[in-house]
Amino acid sequence: MASDGFRPLDEKSLLDYIRSTPSLASKLGNQLDDLQVKEVGDGNLNFVYIVIGTAGSFVIKQALPYIRCIGESWPMTKERAYFESRALREHGRLCPEHVPEVYHFDRTMSLIGMRYLEPPHIILRKGLIAGTQYPLLAQHISEYMARSLFFTSLLYHTTLEHRKEVAEFCGNVELCRLTEQVVFSDPYKVSEYNRWTSPYLDEDAAAVREDDDLKLEVAQLKSSFCERAQALVHGDLHTGSIMVTQDSTQVIDPEFGFYGPMGFDIGAFLGNLILAFFAQDGHANQENDRKDYKDWILKTIEETWNLFRDKFFALWDEHKDGPGEAYLPAIYDNPKLQLLAKQKFMTDLFHDTLGFGAAKMIRRILGVAHVEDFESISDDSRRAKCEQQALHFAKMVMKERRKFKGIEEIVSTIREIHLKSKGE
Repeated sequence: MASDGFRPLDEKSLLDYIRSTPSLASKLGNQLDDLQVKEVGDGNLNFVYIVIGTAGSFVIKQALPYIRCIGESWPMTKERAYFESRALREHGRLCPEHVPEVYHFDRTMSLIGMRYLEPPHIILRKGLIAGTQYPLLAQHISEYMARSLFFTSLLYHTTLEHRKEVAEFCGNVELCRLTEQVVFSDPYKVSEYNRWTSPYLDEDAAAVREDDDLKLEVAQLKSSFCERAQALVHGDLHTGSIMVTQDSTQVIDPEFGFYGPMGFDIGAFLGNLILAFFAQDGHANQENDRKDYKDWILKTIEETWNLFRDKFFALWDEHKDGPGEAYLPAIYDNPKLQLLAKQKFMTDLFHDTLGFGAAKMIRRILGVAHVEDFESISDDSRRAKCEQQALHFAKMVMKERRKFKGIEEIVSTIREIHLKSKGE
């Protein structure tokens, strides 16, 4: 046990912990014999246990004082568990349909107990690799993003409320610094942690490191990430942080949560859908060319942004006379000015979303942590071809994002790059 009382749990010691914790034992109906405990953490940072009893179930997540996928050579604060529990509870309050309930938090042990998302829930990324369509995904994730971002911004907060919350989440500095390094810095320089599909992408990786225009753009995005406390963002909203069924969408793992630019969350989600799109040819076979599925992904990208925009505007209209101090009614006092303000806000947010989405795509191809969408393509040359398309798109969008006026233009560009690469 560490001097601060922390000790990492294993499957045996977790049972003792549950028995001594009423808030967890009660979720199992206090029937603690014959519990099933399974460690399922396949992420980069934490231990995750599923606990199932005859009268209930839950998930236990424990943060370690280092990055799990690398080891003790890369220390990492355990306090991330505190900020994850705070973000889960706040986003869960705002959007309970799409965030699992927190049952228990132990700050000393860096441990969270929360609702177990039972089968057939599956990590969205795995569903995308399998080629499964989720007809409600765009509807659900747009609802989560609209509510979590609007209600934690100055469109709804007073400046006093906002600064208090910003100050609280500024404590999550180590996770923010990790993002700054792996998203905005490492892919653009020589780093011991970078990797890519070599030798196929050697020239592509070198080209990114030598692209001055790209570096200027990513510097601006990094500045916004570090300086703009716009809303309480999830901070890592990729397709591995969402669990789904045909009629359920649940957002998990907000340990990177902090007050930052809204576009970072929206861009992370859309950027990972675009990665999934470009990976589909690597998963296609003679029985299934994945054409229909690629069309569904593009439709989902388009619907997600458009639904988010509409829902966000609806919340803005509903609360335009509320406590929010971003656009005071005494100043924005006529419909024409109010419309202009909303249009400019959303245009800026769209371009932010494209930039951050592109940055997230580049890091997943050239940085330390890749995505299973590509990694599960066993043929290196086939995988590299998929990655090159995605990298080409991401570089172009980061540099030229301000010229795009709507998501439809982005979808058309994805199609063009994809067809051109196939010689069609």
